[in-house]
Amino acid sequence: MIYLNAFLFAGLICLIGQIILDNTKLTAGHVTTLFVVIGAFLDTFSLYDKFVLWAGGGALVPITSFGHLLIHGALDKASEYGFIGLAMGMFDLTSTGIISAIVISFILSIFFNPKS
Repeated sequence: MIYLNAFLFAGLICLIGQIILDNTKLTAGHVTTLFVVIGAFLDTFSLYDKFVLWAGGGALVPITSFGHLLIHGALDKASEYGFIGLAMGMFDLTSTGIISAIVISFILSIFFNPKS
């Protein structure tokens, strides 16, 4: 059942994104930013954790999870270190993914040339 829930949740995120792209003048960057903010907003009120429990990996893969992880880490460190913990914890949970994206992008840019 968890596979079906994961598929439905991630598919719903993609469906909403496609509907926004098709029916508005927003670009993919706008939609991505919107989803990050929505994920952060939902985690602020501890709602995104319920989606993670229900959908499993289907809630951890979409871009909404990035906003969830940013706020989750920031609030966790803020409870421990106060105001300065907001900045400290923001990248604790996301640093591995960010570094991986940078390194893999660099390696791929060595082997492939962009189209002009």
